Amino acid sequence: MKKRNAKLIFMTMFLIIMSSVSVFAAEVDTAVVNADKFGILTLLPPVVAIILAFATKNVILSLVLGVMSGGFLLNLNGVNILSALFNSFLDLVNRAVNSLADPWNAGIILQVLAIGGVINLVAKMGGAKAIAEALAKKAKNARSAQLITWAAGLLVFFDDYANSLIIGPMMRPVTDKMKISRERLAFVIDATAAPVAGLAIISTWIGLEVGLIGDGFNSIGVNTNAFSVFLNTIPYRFYNILILGFIVLTSVLLKEFGPMREAELRARRGNVNLTSSKEIDEKISNEHSDLEPLPGVKLNIWNAIIPIGILIVGSLFAFYYSGYTTILGGDDATLIELLKNSPLSFVSIREAFSNADASVALFQSALFAGIVAIVMGTSKKIFNISQGLEIWVDGMKTLVITCVILICAWSLSSVIKELGTARYLIQLLSGSIPAFLLPSIIFVLGGIMSFATGTSYGTMGILMPLTIPLAHSINPEMSYIIVCISAVLTGSIFGDHCSPISDTTILSSMGAGCNHIDHVRTQMPYSLFVASIAILFGYIPAGFGLNIYLILPVAFLVMFIGIQILGKSVDIDENEECLTA
Repeated sequence: MKKRNAKLIFMTMFLIIMSSVSVFAAEVDTAVVNADKFGILTLLPPVVAIILAFATKNVILSLVLGVMSGGFLLNLNGVNILSALFNSFLDLVNRAVNSLADPWNAGIILQVLAIGGVINLVAKMGGAKAIAEALAKKAKNARSAQLITWAAGLLVFFDDYANSLIIGPMMRPVTDKMKISRERLAFVIDATAAPVAGLAIISTWIGLEVGLIGDGFNSIGVNTNAFSVFLNTIPYRFYNILILGFIVLTSVLLKEFGPMREAELRARRGNVNLTSSKEIDEKISNEHSDLEPLPGVKLNIWNAIIPIGILIVGSLFAFYYSGYTTILGGDDATLIELLKNSPLSFVSIREAFSNADASVALFQSALFAGIVAIVMGTSKKIFNISQGLEIWVDGMKTLVITCVILICAWSLSSVIKELGTARYLIQLLSGSIPAFLLPSIIFVLGGIMSFATGTSYGTMGILMPLTIPLAHSINPEMSYIIVCISAVLTGSIFGDHCSPISDTTILSSMGAGCNHIDHVRTQMPYSLFVASIAILFGYIPAGFGLNIYLILPVAFLVMFIGIQILGKSVDIDENEECLTA
């Protein structure tokens, strides 16, 4: 009887294992079969998305039609085109619903919305404006005014829009007084908006970035912690890091080159703005009103420090607790023993963070920070509970567009995976692209796409599902894949930074009270200069596997030398002395 039971159990287990293997094989074979079946047509969804993004400048429409083009191919049986079109629409809906049904994706969406609510509460309570004004009082000359504007941009790290619209109007009277051109102010604002928000571990960007990274690894069957990967990409965000350093170097040295030097010399002689700013000021007042404190609010920096501080510290606690409970609920005896015996050791904290569910942890901390902000506002009689909840929801509304882009990007990733697009690209390119060049190619492609479309979000959504599988096929080492991921994230920001149709570029012009074309014209040489260094002394060496602690110092040294060679002083007294001599 026992032998019979043993045989029965064995056969049952065998069938379960074989069925699991067959299901897995079916999933893998779908991509393989479709890659062979459709060939070059597997590129249709990303190509449609890219071309339409260039043509329409509308990333949501481009992503939607990209998904539908993939669904059209998958549903095209025979010559029934109308049926395939109808089914492609149904396929789009199903993919969007399935994206939201995933607990990880749902957590990402919720934390993006919750952080938006916190930002709006902080703005309406006057916290952000109070910090900007406190910093503005410390500006004594051209150097300190620019460095303080830079520092203020770092402090408003949680959102690029908030950065552009808060820092510009606050610092403009100060920089005007110090005879700094509006073009230079617009550049400093722009270079501390998206680059800082893209680097911050707590921001309105992190949901998009972590979500796309997680989905990319899922597409190749690699189980990894997406937030941990995100953290590891930070040292390789060469453009973001270098552009921030560029501001400091040129501000301290008071050296500029190209059209920016002309603007600065003009400003030092008393004309900070070439273009009449009456029309611009009207636009600023309309846009900036959304982030202005409520009428009668007494400005207090603690109205920003406490909610944002709780958001950051709460996130750290939430990450630890999430990872801690995950490990204790798992079957790794060594890790369980480690956490029980030394819960606060460096190794324990690192392992807890690596095993945390970032989407849930960030949502928990953002929700708690929102509650604290509402309690603060009501206790100080800035608003009542009902008004506080309304402000919180209004802040969420501003980020609905981000959530829609995320859902569309996840859907595009899904159809790309099913069609076998990445597999086809791997077969086509894995033997033809030198491994060391791939990060640089991705960076340049991301820059071109985001420059033409004016959106870094959409560029990330299109490139990330293709980059991770391709990088993995060329070199499966995680360090190499991380460099390629960072190239997507920074290339998107570089192109967006240069683009005249980018929303952050436009908002930076408005915030500084600067003519938009003047801002683009003076900023672009600086962006191209920094991007060139990021490629030649960042991504190419990183592609060869050089140590990041060697790459970054060398890149900064080259940038310093380049500024010394190309740049000339904008100190008016020094220039006048040179002219006299």
